[in-house]
Order: sequence, then C-alpha cells, then structure tokens
Amino acid sequence: MPAVFINAGVVILGSFLGLMAGRLLTARYNQAAMTALALCTLLIGISGALKGQNILIIIIALVLGALLGTLLNLDLGLARLGEKAQALTRARFGPVAEGFVTASLLFCVGAMSVTGSLEAGLAGDYATLYAKSALDFVASIMLASTLGAGVMLSALTILLYQGGIVLLAGLVAPLLSPVAIQEMTAVGSLIILALGLNMLGLTKIKVADLLPAILLAPVAVALFALF
Repeated sequence: MPAVFINAGVVILGSFLGLMAGRLLTARYNQAAMTALALCTLLIGISGALKGQNILIIIIALVLGALLGTLLNLDLGLARLGEKAQALTRARFGPVAEGFVTASLLFCVGAMSVTGSLEAGLAGDYATLYAKSALDFVASIMLASTLGAGVMLSALTILLYQGGIVLLAGLVAPLLSPVAIQEMTAVGSLIILALGLNMLGLTKIKVADLLPAILLAPVAVALFALF
C-alpha cells in the first residue's frame, strides 16, 4: 500500500503546483516532460516482460485477452463512460467536478493502474506504481493548471480504486503460484509497453481491450500444469 499513498500524495502535490504555476507551463515543456516519462514507461514494460518464463502462456493470454476485451469493447466503453461523466459534471456542477472526473479517469482507467496494483498486492513489487506516480505527477500539474482544484480531489479515487485492487490481490495471492505471478507480471508489462508506445504517439493501441489478458495468464498457467 505505500506506493498507493505515494501516488495519491504526488497527485495532490502536482495539483498544488499546477494551481500555482497556472499558464506558465507551456505546451512545449509539457510535451518534453511527457516524452521523457513515456520512455521510462517503455523501460518498465520491457524489464517486466522479460520476467516471463513461458512465451506460449504469454501468447495465449494476450491473444485470448485481446479477443475478450474486443468482444466486450472495453476501450470504447470506458471512453464513452468518461465522456458522459465529464458532460454531466460540466453541465451540473461546474469546473471543480469536471477536473475531478477528468483526472480520476486519467489516473485510474489504464493498464498501469491495474497492473501496478496487482503487482504490488501479489508480489510486493511497487516499480510500476512508482513509475505511474511520476507520470501522474506531471499530468496533475498540467491538468490543475487548466481545470483547477478538482484535479486534487482525484487523489481520493486513487486511494479507493488502486488500494482496493492491492488489498484484493493480497487476498488471492495464496491461491496463485510464483509462476502464475511471473506470467501475470510479464503480460501486464507488455500492456504497459503498449501504453508507452501510445504516449509517444507511435501507435494507437486500445490498451483497455488487452486488460483481460492479465487475468487469463494464471488460467493458462493452470492449464499448462494439468497437461
């Protein structure tokens, strides 16, 4: 859980700095910082993906997970949910709620949020959440400079959402073998790699559609163990 508290803390700090800086942060500097952090995200994804021991399990989990996510249309569904939530809050409650909803969706709806929380709860590995905290710190500065104090309130969403995943992952950890955890980490890290490529503008991968692969990885491990 410490990484979750750090994540929430840096969002609060970044939001405060964004409110203070206002319009002083130009798009040029924001883009430079995000590019650097995107490269760090790629490094996290590559290093984690190398932890996998069975390439067939990774392939099966990713392919089936992508098919399932595409069937459920997770990426489009999350995008529409975000659009409706932002439209609703903008119309009824003004910019504070708009900043809160926008930041909450940005910080919590993504591969790093799910994968990092699972890694923290299952293996005590906080590397992904620390990397996400760095990304969220920069993003919170940019968002708060334009959307205001509502961005700071998204720290509560991070605590509830990511903290809940960490705690639930800890409960199921005894049911998962070390091999299953390794393969889940490898699959999740490949999704993080895809996220990094998107951040650089090189691809437009629907990363949310790939998220079911993380849950399918231990299933594939169990099936391989039977045969």
